[in-house]
Amino acid sequence: MRGVAIIAAYALQESLRRKVLSIVLVLTAAFLGLYGFGLYKAYATIDPFQQESIGASSVFIDARVLFSATFFGLSMFGSLFLATVLAIFLTHAVVRGDAERGLLQPLVVRPVGRPAVLAGRFAAAAIACCVYVACVYAGALLITHAVTGWWPDRILQPAVELAGAVIVLVALSLLGSVFLSAIANGIAVFMIFGAGLVAGLLGQIGEALNSDSLDTIANVSSWALPFEALYQDGLNAITADTAGFTRAALSLGPFGGAQSAGVTLAPFVIGYVAILALAALFGFRRRDL
Repeated sequence: MRGVAIIAAYALQESLRRKVLSIVLVLTAAFLGLYGFGLYKAYATIDPFQQESIGASSVFIDARVLFSATFFGLSMFGSLFLATVLAIFLTHAVVRGDAERGLLQPLVVRPVGRPAVLAGRFAAAAIACCVYVACVYAGALLITHAVTGWWPDRILQPAVELAGAVIVLVALSLLGSVFLSAIANGIAVFMIFGAGLVAGLLGQIGEALNSDSLDTIANVSSWALPFEALYQDGLNAITADTAGFTRAALSLGPFGGAQSAGVTLAPFVIGYVAILALAALFGFRRRDL
């Protein structure tokens, strides 16, 4: 465990030296600033007590909830995207990239060893990304409440699921670093992230068109890339107690739609990350440095 802690501390110090965290913090400040400004301007144009008529019936839409939840869902996507950037920065060159630069060989000799290197780098990236995504989530939440006065139905659950999503992406990037060059791995993880986003959009389209085929493809893809399932379940949680037509309108949600994943998601994600970790360790052990 001491070796893991040493490697984790080394990884965090290296990211600070390369100013990775500084770059991400600048991007985050810009994101939250633009989010707050756009939210304020857009909210000023709506009627919070709007009532729409559909056909011969009059259906009440809580415009404030619809507006706030939609914007906050967009901020959750932005938080996950920025955390993905940070995860890739911290892990894309862990194995092959550092080995090609001659930085890895001194670390894998005893008493540290290869398992400690992987575990330490994973721990450092996972902790940094989880703290980061929680802070961005909290910042967007406070900005949303300050402008609209709205709180999500579940506050903690979406943050935990966003953290779980970024942990999955850290594990995928760490596995890719064993087999791919730094640049190729970074591109691959971004493409995987995009594939998960497309899967969510397919489910959204399938639900609108009542297409069982698209729904099946989207569900399989979301579980094959469970960061998307975690993100969808987090979106679902922010309006878990909302009912009526407002809830129906929010179910489409931004970038993939709000979908409940059920109680099996957490153990599935834990097993998924464990399998990725074992695959990374197996590949690392067989790799000639």
